[in-house]
Amino acid sequence: MAIALEILRYGGSNLMDEKYENLSLAQRDEFRRIANKLLSNCFLCKKKEDTKKDYYFVENHKAVFINYFKYIGWELEINETYGVAHLINTYNSNRYQLKLYESIILLILRILYYEKMQEISLADNVCVDVASIQDRFMALKIREKLIDKGTLKTTLRLFKRFNLIEILDSDLTREDCRILIYPSILLAVRVEDIKKVYEKLDTYKRGGEDLEEANED
Repeated sequence: MAIALEILRYGGSNLMDEKYENLSLAQRDEFRRIANKLLSNCFLCKKKEDTKKDYYFVENHKAVFINYFKYIGWELEINETYGVAHLINTYNSNRYQLKLYESIILLILRILYYEKMQEISLADNVCVDVASIQDRFMALKIREKLIDKGTLKTTLRLFKRFNLIEILDSDLTREDCRILIYPSILLAVRVEDIKKVYEKLDTYKRGGEDLEEANED
């Protein structure tokens, strides 16, 4: 999953075209704030309350964002069907290195999202619980015990930071703790990524590597 980690450094008007010059001072402040947010959190979701306004700002001024990010090696993608704006590094760098357990949990969330979407419409929210995640993990038959609570809590909070999910209940150790999954999960884990993770999981099922130490990009 490509996650932007750079801090945006405002390079001045020499990096901007006339569309930027036409923005008001308030809009320029918004541009800088949201551009930094994209680089830090990668995804902006129309369905997420605290990023909805930012998503619409990017959508309304997408030419300015596209031109700016092009200068520093990023491509802005706006998926209007899912209501998600996110960045792709054109140099295939600045990628967040996930541990294997994080990759597995992300894959499980992606599968659960897909399955739920078969039952509801795109306009509805997809909500799962911790028990569903653990049940799906056990079904993978990688190991004979559940994901430990510390790993699960840390991982879900990480994905919350990247605007992939929202944690609706305070106690992540409870099986009935609800997790809201945003459509950004579809762009964070694409079909080809699912295949790669499954191929990696097969190596652990065959006992080829130590699950606890493994990392996955």
